[in-house]
Parts: sequence; structure tokens; C-alpha cells
Amino acid sequence: MPVSSSTPPEFAAEQRELFRNVLEHMNEQRIPYCVSGAFALQAHTGISRDTKDLDLFLPIAEVNRALDFLKGEGFATEVCDPVWLAKAHRDDFYVDLITGMSNGIVTVDERWIERSLVGEVMGVKTRILAAEELIASKLFVDFRERFDGADIAHVIFGRRGRLDWERLLELIHDHWGLLLWHLVFFQYVYPAHAYYVPQRLWQDLMAKLEDAVTRPHPDAKFRGALVDERMFAIDVAEWGLANTLEESRQRRLAQAGDAVPKCAA
Repeated sequence: MPVSSSTPPEFAAEQRELFRNVLEHMNEQRIPYCVSGAFALQAHTGISRDTKDLDLFLPIAEVNRALDFLKGEGFATEVCDPVWLAKAHRDDFYVDLITGMSNGIVTVDERWIERSLVGEVMGVKTRILAAEELIASKLFVDFRERFDGADIAHVIFGRRGRLDWERLLELIHDHWGLLLWHLVFFQYVYPAHAYYVPQRLWQDLMAKLEDAVTRPHPDAKFRGALVDERMFAIDVAEWGLANTLEESRQRRLAQAGDAVPKCAA
């Protein structure tokens, strides 16, 4: 497992060149995107992380055009999951084209690109995912084998709480409970810096929690599979609870319509 550090990784020369070429050509083609993953985390926290992937966030309507372009540049391309992920790779290096989260709850649209920051990756001027969208993209990564809560805590700490909290609430819709969970984790990790989260936000979320606990809605659906479909598989498959994950994914595909990615021919 990686150990957090500010020491920049030693990228292979061919990897650097490949990532630079992809970014330069995406810019030339005017395909709207922003860089996420390890490079966005570094921009917002100072944490450096080795990666073989170049993570690009883009609206789902742009994926087919990006795949066609990358295939023309000699990449092998595939749509791994039409809800959220397509890949292009050459040699041992990958470009991930990401349109949201696998559960269909958080989705990339044009505002993600508009709100992204001007930055530089591998010496190429580009756009980097904003902190609020970075947090939203990591909110549901709470699996048994991978937990991005430390990244979220580091973004809040690294930004000294200077975040557009209203935008973050807008991005997560009615999944405020998951945000509160991560904020409690942040307070536990950085107890002297709980004030990085506005007092009013603490109060509003705690009031929502108290209401949800004292007056639970009898028709509220099970949501465990939205967090980890494997660990909560028994709830759906054997205990008869609602398959909210499949409902969310199907809703996302229906919203995308003809824009659903198809692997470049």
C-alpha cells in the first residue's frame, strides 16, 4: 500500500511523454475535460502519489469523441462500464475517461469543467478538478478494500476549509448523511481543526441526523449497495431489500440516452 508523502514520484520517461501527448491533443481537439486522480489530489493537498493512470473527468456526451480520438492515436480502447468508465491504454499506461461514480449518484456535467482550475500537469497547461468536485467524486469510495476518506480529510485540511460548501451539498443531493460521516471522520483526525467546517454546516447536518433518527421515514430505502455492492450483496440477494444500486444505474443510463459510451470501432 502507498505511504502518503510530498515526494514526487519518478515517472518513466515514456509515461511522462504519453501523458503529455494525451493532454496536448485533448486540448487541440477542444474536448472538455479536467484532470482528477493523483494529480488533482496533489494540487489540493500537496500529497504526491504514483500512478499509471491519467484520470480525466468529462461529461458523458464527450466520451465517444474522446475514444475515437485516442484510438486514432494508437490506443486500445474499451468501455468498462457505460455508467461511468471508459479506458484507453498503450503499453502499460492508461487513460481513464470518467463520467461520474459507478453507482450513478454523482455524475459529471459541464459545470465540473467550468469550475475546474487552470493548472499544469507534466508541463502541459490544463484544467484540474476543483476541490468540491474532488470530494464528491470520493464520497462513495468506502469499500472494504479501498477507502478514500483519508483523501477527503486531507483536501479539507489542505484547503483550510476554504470550500464552497453549498456547491458540495448541491453535488451530493440527499446523500448528506455520507458527507456528515466523512466530516465526523475529519474531526476525529484533526480535532483541533473542526472549525474548518463551518459551524452552521455542522448544525444543519446534525439537525438533519436528529430528525432522521427520531422520525425515520417508513418508506426509506436500503442504501448499503450504493456504498459497497459486494459487502451488502446479501441484503439484496437474500434478505429482499431494495436494489437501489441497480435503480440508480438504470436511471443514469436513461438520462444519458444516446450519449451512452460505445467502444470505438
